[in-house]
This record gives sequence, C-alpha cells and structure tokens, in this order.
Amino acid sequence: MKASVKSVTSVVGLSVLLALGGCANLSHRDRNVISGAGIGAVAGAVLTGGSSVGTVGGAAVGGVIGNQIGRR
Repeated sequence: MKASVKSVTSVVGLSVLLALGGCANLSHRDRNVISGAGIGAVAGAVLTGGSSVGTVGGAAVGGVIGNQIGRR
C-alpha cells in the first residue's frame, strides 16, 4: 500500500519538529543542517509523490545547503 503525500509530509514534518526540540545546545550551523534536512525531506517527498528515495535525497541536499548557509 502506498502512503499518500500528505501523510508522508505530515510524518516528516512532525519528526523535524520533535528533533528540533532537542537542539537547545547545538550551534547555529548544526541547527541549519537539521532544518535544511527536514525541509529538503518534505520537499523531496512532495516533488516525488512520496517516494522514499526522493525523501532521502531531498534530506541530503537540504542538509548540505543548510551546512553551507551555516558557514557564514
């Protein structure tokens, strides 16, 4: 059974929110990486219709972008 895009994005979004709750002691750059990975995962899921490969790929790309933004 294939999960709907809405349910996948809801689960990923909730996971990101829960993960960010434990980020009080992280550096600004680390928070950017985590946020970028979460946003990328949601975007990858939406763009690929809920594909797990698209979700993981989006998370990887988002994490790299968040890392680069944190280098300022």
